[in-house]
Amino acid sequence: MKIHRFAMLLAAVCAAGLTQAATPAAAPDLDLTVAYYSKTVTPDGVTRESRYEEKMLRRPGHVWSARVLPAHAAEPEEAHHHGFNHIVLPRHVSLAGKTPRVEYVDAKERAVVEIPPSEFDNVNFDGSWERAFYLLDPRLLGTMPVTTRATSVPGARWREREEGGVFQRVLWDERRQIPLVIESGDKAGTFYRRVDVTAQAGATEAPWKKLQGYARREYSDFLD
Repeated sequence: MKIHRFAMLLAAVCAAGLTQAATPAAAPDLDLTVAYYSKTVTPDGVTRESRYEEKMLRRPGHVWSARVLPAHAAEPEEAHHHGFNHIVLPRHVSLAGKTPRVEYVDAKERAVVEIPPSEFDNVNFDGSWERAFYLLDPRLLGTMPVTTRATSVPGARWREREEGGVFQRVLWDERRQIPLVIESGDKAGTFYRRVDVTAQAGATEAPWKKLQGYARREYSDFLD
């Protein structure tokens, strides 16, 4: 499968460490709005599209992200049965040493749910601090040549690569150390993904500092 082969290639290149990733201490505090879009066309001609947004705070050693939900959204059925739905709860990723720590915050129940590394896959976290903090692994940029594609953002440059008909493009903001656009897809038009990032200087008070009195719960408490 093209998507899988390209993902494996990128993972192998990043593991090789062709360039050194920037350190979190060197990146500025940011308040972000991240918009996700994906489109796939199945072999039987069905087109599927999805869109969603997240709000994200980036601070040294901390990343807070929360899905933007529609007003008066109905509570997901999963939450009724299990009392925990990681999709709709804010996620707090922090870095202690070399190992990311992941927890979800349920303000309604005044509880923090800690996720052990063995369960990261079950909450769609790949275990990478760099991808949580930068939205991609900065080492990937070293494998993508800078292009002459125009941008109106000072200090931002497009980087692109293509392999086997699958392309990836990143508009990387050098000053703020964040991608402003991430695009990937194939020339055949069977899939396309895009991430648009709106970045502002970090000014929002850190919500992870407001959890005094919250109960600490384990992910295993919600398993059947």
